[in-house]
Amino acid sequence: MERMPDAAPNVAADVLDHIGPGAQVIVPLANGEPTAVLDAIEEAAATDPNRFEEVRVHQMHALHDRPYLAGAYLPHLKHISYFLSHVTRPHFANDSVGLVPAHFSEVYSLMRMRTDDPLVVAAAAPPDAHGYFSLGVSADYTASFIGRGRFFLEVTDAMPRTFGRNQIHMSQVEGWCRSDRPLIEVAPVQPGPIDDRIAALVAERIVDGSTIQTGIGAIPNAIMSALGDHRDLGVHTELLSDGVIDLIESGVVNGVRKRLNRTKTVGTFALGTQRLHDFLNENASIELHAVRYVNDPRVIANEHDFVSINATLTVDFLGQCASETIGGKYFSSSGGQNDFARGAMYSDGGQGFVVLHATTSSGASRIVPQLAAGDVVTTPKNTVDKVVTEFGVAELRGKSIRERARALIDIAHPDHRDDLSRAAAQLHYA
Repeated sequence: MERMPDAAPNVAADVLDHIGPGAQVIVPLANGEPTAVLDAIEEAAATDPNRFEEVRVHQMHALHDRPYLAGAYLPHLKHISYFLSHVTRPHFANDSVGLVPAHFSEVYSLMRMRTDDPLVVAAAAPPDAHGYFSLGVSADYTASFIGRGRFFLEVTDAMPRTFGRNQIHMSQVEGWCRSDRPLIEVAPVQPGPIDDRIAALVAERIVDGSTIQTGIGAIPNAIMSALGDHRDLGVHTELLSDGVIDLIESGVVNGVRKRLNRTKTVGTFALGTQRLHDFLNENASIELHAVRYVNDPRVIANEHDFVSINATLTVDFLGQCASETIGGKYFSSSGGQNDFARGAMYSDGGQGFVVLHATTSSGASRIVPQLAAGDVVTTPKNTVDKVVTEFGVAELRGKSIRERARALIDIAHPDHRDDLSRAAAQLHYA
């Protein structure tokens, strides 16, 4: 017979008792954000602007827009981002949000470096009969603070109880409160014909028994759909999305050939629909681990036939992939792309795929002679393996600069190949 934990919850505003001058607040990414707790912090800042002094909130990929993100309480309360979202992007452009460049695998260590006595405020599933909370859909950098930082939790029944390295006992938290807030749902993007062509080119190069990392979006969703005839695949990825459900339920993904966490599907956070939340809830086949483990290239390299699949925005003739800027302006950040590209490079039989449409929505080529001024390289030329567009696969690892340029021109849109060939000749790459 289950027993309920003895400790009674607090209210969200009780978090204010734990925030002093110069406080450094850590917030999980996406649906790990405790909305009622942050509401209470903002309400206090609005009521008494001088209550906070140099308080900084550290977070990746925020999903909820807030006045403090727009600078409403500067300089007292400021957001420090480690990956821009559609919410924080305009605020960064307006100078009210800071951005720390970072590989996802290193975000915890960077936060530790920048913070002293951090307070983690996080959403969680209700405590179980043994008094353990689950951090639900977000282990990310937050789980690494368990036992290394103070915690204040916001419990919601909508949060799925997940397993892995993301549990924290009631005795380890400063306090906790309840809220009835729902989780934000992100519906799968439906692939189009171009996405399906790219997916087919990738899927035919993936061998049975591979361990896969892929993200969210039209091309990753198409790739997941294209793997239905494969056998004994494993998943070790930063992001778990709806696309993995059908592969697990059909038996395509079972993890039996993995070397690490055998038979388990491993991720560090989840983002998707209610179907995904329901699938994750108390599902022992899924484990969420801290990102400094999941994304560590040295861990990834232990898996044989590891397949990394990541999207980019632009690739130049050298193979440099610019995935976080558009026209020299910041759009996102590095995330885990380079983590997994490096891990796949060191894996026995590993492959790293960088995928993109050959042209932009306006028809401009995404294969370019040189990156635009201000564009940031996310996956460097020495790490990139295979670049895939709807016109083919350019295998770049071990190739000379001229061989790279030729291979990339061959997978560019036919309308741009002549101009690209002339540019290659001018650069002495032809």
